[in-house]
Amino acid sequence: MSGFSVADGEIVCDGVPLAAIAGEAGTPLHVYSAADIRARYRRLDASFGSYPHHLHYAIKANSTLAIVRLLRGLGARADANSGGEIDVALRAGFVPAEIVFTGVGKTPAELERAVSLGLDAINVESPGEIARIDAIARRLGVLARVAIRINPSVDAGSHPHISTGLPATKFGVSLDLARAMIRDLAQRPALNLVGLHVHVGSQITRSSPFARAAETIVDFARELSAGGHAIERLDLGGGLGIAYEPGQAVVSPEDYAEQLLAIVRPTGLALVIEPGRAIVGPAGVLVASVVDLKPKPGGGWFVVIDAGMTDLARPALYGAYHRIDAVRPRPGEPIHADVVGPVCETTDTIGFDRKLPPLEPGDFVAIADTGAYGAVMASNYNRRPVAAEVLVDDDRRPSVIRRRQTIDDLLQWDV
Repeated sequence: MSGFSVADGEIVCDGVPLAAIAGEAGTPLHVYSAADIRARYRRLDASFGSYPHHLHYAIKANSTLAIVRLLRGLGARADANSGGEIDVALRAGFVPAEIVFTGVGKTPAELERAVSLGLDAINVESPGEIARIDAIARRLGVLARVAIRINPSVDAGSHPHISTGLPATKFGVSLDLARAMIRDLAQRPALNLVGLHVHVGSQITRSSPFARAAETIVDFARELSAGGHAIERLDLGGGLGIAYEPGQAVVSPEDYAEQLLAIVRPTGLALVIEPGRAIVGPAGVLVASVVDLKPKPGGGWFVVIDAGMTDLARPALYGAYHRIDAVRPRPGEPIHADVVGPVCETTDTIGFDRKLPPLEPGDFVAIADTGAYGAVMASNYNRRPVAAEVLVDDDRRPSVIRRRQTIDDLLQWDV
């Protein structure tokens, strides 16, 4: 079985004990299973069968270069949300024609680079962005490929901070504005409208938001076709959720693909999907050391660990749940504890009221499902160095794919 499991009473990653990896590399430490990433990518890709499709890995989920290279080796393409992510994709070996560029606030410098590279598509967010891309393309004498990002007025049903498909959010444009933008595009020979794009949010666990978003842009695509505007493909974004909590119901890759294909297939248009979390999220854990145990007034404990909101921001940002396990559980009566980090903020709590085996300073705990939006959202608040990252590959040999920062790293920019 790929990924994380229990063998001989302790947690292992593809057969390698986490305690051994952490003992050598130190903590806090992100550990990833290459085998699990491969299995998840292949399962999702196979779910779409022979229908023309491309999976553009959402680099924002985990932009560590070795992870992005691993996905490229599996046949993925790339979805970038910044100029920095475009450069990560290029350094990972993607060619420009394999990269889509998404984002609300693309700067003039980022657009210049995107147009000059000849990316697969720039997902445009406003009439002003169309004008800026057109000016750059005309000046460079190139044809820029663009897609219109539609805001379909769909509630993703996920946390408000990661729901992007409602009119109150900054993402995409209404159908009425999209119609005006497409009329404008028709008068700009330096721009080529290649498709429509929609992304209604992240960590979506119900099928209905995906279906409603797909139906909206399929209907719009038919309207465009009837008006003489030919497009190549439909980009339905990402957002497929994972089960963070025990027993949490989520949409399977097979059901997800079947539902989208039922809506898209009659158009004959190629399909683009932008998965991230569903591929890398469960394939990573954050390993931390117990620093201290403090009794809580009224009973229970604070388990203080050396990982905090600077290593995993999701609990502080969204109140997100991550399972926490002892790497080598001790025998004895379980304890009830809040698992907290060392950062000088009350919100630096990784888990509230967790039932854990007895713990002592120096023990390791594993925080599950941190392969997405874990290391990639790290900060240096409190001058804390960013944690190291390790990848366990098929040969079962852990490799450091990003070294731990030092204080010299942090201070090198100070003058």
